[in-house]
Amino acid sequence: MRLERDFFSRDTILVAKSLIGAVLVYGTSEAEVIETEAYLGPEDLASHARFKSRKRNHLMFGEPGRLYIYFTYGMYHMLNVVAKESGSAGAVLIRALRPISGIEGKTDGPGKLTKTLKITQIHNGLDAVEGPLFFEDRGLYPPLMEGLRIGIDYAGIFRDKPWRFIKK
Repeated sequence: MRLERDFFSRDTILVAKSLIGAVLVYGTSEAEVIETEAYLGPEDLASHARFKSRKRNHLMFGEPGRLYIYFTYGMYHMLNVVAKESGSAGAVLIRALRPISGIEGKTDGPGKLTKTLKITQIHNGLDAVEGPLFFEDRGLYPPLMEGLRIGIDYAGIFRDKPWRFIKK
């Protein structure tokens, strides 16, 4: 069953945890979400929302369930889904997937999985509730571990928040 808008219209950290075990479906490709990271609103110094709403990050402040794709290091697209409570900002980075079917290539990192699935800026803003790339609940609820987010040494006290979630 597709995850509905209400699923994404909750606390960003809760959504990041709850996406572990969900299945990403895109065309004939299916993969289990096995690692995520939560990025909150303007108070989170690791989040793009820290800059307030701008052209690049405005989706983080918009409708939950939309894809937020950004390009980083001049070579990687990052797949995020907007997840937040009303009146806030937030997104969940999809860090790793376990292929189920229709996937040939690496999915053990956020840049690798977008390259394998051919996810680019074209997908930015697409609706992950009604669109061609979506998430399903198939009753997979694996135990998870919490860890520190990766690559955010600049984020002060937010560097040490355990907002990365990994399937055990």
